[in-house]
Amino acid sequence: MGYNDFTFYDLIRRNATVFSSTQAWHEASTGSALTFDDIKNRVDYLAAGLQAAGIKKGDRLGVLGKNSLAYFLLYGAAAAVGAIVLPVNWRLSPEEIVYIVNDATPRFLFVDEAFQERIFTHRRKLTSVERYFNLHDDVGKMESLAPLLNKEPLVSPTSVNSDDGFVIIHTAAVSGYPRGALLSHSNMLCACLHLDYYLGIESKDVHLNLLPMFHVAGLFMAVAAFGAGALNVNVAQFEADTAVALISRFKVSLFFDFPPILASVLKAAGEAPDRLRSLRAVIGLGTADDIEKYQNITGGRYYCMYGQTETALLCTLGAYNEAPGSAGKPVMFATVRTVDDAGRPVGGEPGEIVMQGPLVFKGYWNLPEETAQTFRDGWHHTGDMGRFDENGVLYYAGRKPEKELIKPGGENVYPAEVEKVILQHPAVEKTVVIGVPDPRWKEGIKAVCQLVPGRTLAAAELIEFVGGRIARYKKPHHVQIVDVLPLTSEGLPDREKIKSLYGSP
Repeated sequence: MGYNDFTFYDLIRRNATVFSSTQAWHEASTGSALTFDDIKNRVDYLAAGLQAAGIKKGDRLGVLGKNSLAYFLLYGAAAAVGAIVLPVNWRLSPEEIVYIVNDATPRFLFVDEAFQERIFTHRRKLTSVERYFNLHDDVGKMESLAPLLNKEPLVSPTSVNSDDGFVIIHTAAVSGYPRGALLSHSNMLCACLHLDYYLGIESKDVHLNLLPMFHVAGLFMAVAAFGAGALNVNVAQFEADTAVALISRFKVSLFFDFPPILASVLKAAGEAPDRLRSLRAVIGLGTADDIEKYQNITGGRYYCMYGQTETALLCTLGAYNEAPGSAGKPVMFATVRTVDDAGRPVGGEPGEIVMQGPLVFKGYWNLPEETAQTFRDGWHHTGDMGRFDENGVLYYAGRKPEKELIKPGGENVYPAEVEKVILQHPAVEKTVVIGVPDPRWKEGIKAVCQLVPGRTLAAAELIEFVGGRIARYKKPHHVQIVDVLPLTSEGLPDREKIKSLYGSP
């Protein structure tokens, strides 16, 4: 480690001194509470155990589980020894999980009991994994975590640089396969500094950690709160009634919102909205109705943003009231502009959003050509379209046609991935998947299908067919069967015409 470097482990070590006996983490499911000093001590024991088990700098550690203290500690221990964490989305199908694990080749895999059976079933396919551990020591049929925690605590952490890889988060499958975005320690810490600054996070704050830590927003919000000395109240999985109870009990002041989280919280509060009065800052992608209702009830602020995993969550951010319908202005340490297909700035016209700065990720894991294409001309090309107004405020304008994306509830779903599965159904001859307005998810997935002559197909059957083969959040919310799909002059489905004809739920 050089004298200019700072890592997530350094943050843990610093906070153990600065905040010491202040409560850092509350586990809602068990009621257990840890101070900042407790966190460092547990991280040191786990890091020493990983080193004793042979984990070296650059090795990957896979995690398949819901939010928990053990999950957070693994991030810290990996940082101490220079390992890279591979968080796996537990909502994915077994086949998708196998692909991601084999793509990043972790040596160890830490698994919640609920997901161990699917790992056992496909174990022979996971050729890189040497050892399997229960994510929680006393729960599960894999190796106990206890031996990793019973060594002497870490005395000297591995030399790790700020620019070293910290986490691989797989993004949506543009061409049918997910791509692993490699983020460094500096990527994450820079993002967390932005969140702390713009949201005004302080040690008196309480963050409700309700987004999964396999997601860049869930992980970075937890670390941003931790870094500021605030309390993380952790839930394994979002449930609206539980969230309202915790907000009321712990005086939660902030959380991250993907639809329909905020709407569900407001509904669960029902006739007792005073239980939400402590909320002062919510950030995310909410709908105007939900945002305004939240602000009216609490007097708090809602912050809108634009970003992606490849930009360490953030590109732009701003208070909703400053420019309703926008994604805010470029954050402090980001150069953001919009360009045409030749890479020329387009000013106030719609163009592709490109970015430079310390938030830009290191590249796609084992995909040098795709990385080079993304970083062409010295800019990170997001594949998203946007428009800046005269005040430098960004308005999101959708995906580029060749990188069309649907975002139900904040997740990324590429139409090509869903179409590939739909076409496996024997009754479907042609299909186009599009995004449509949806009151619950903000953007819903709609499949427009032309059937094989003489065949019939119920919408519910197709939805379940897709949900049984890929992650269920990727299955269509709406299905429309048509006699004939309109085609282009090349004989391909005319996506734009289909959108204009069938672009409603």
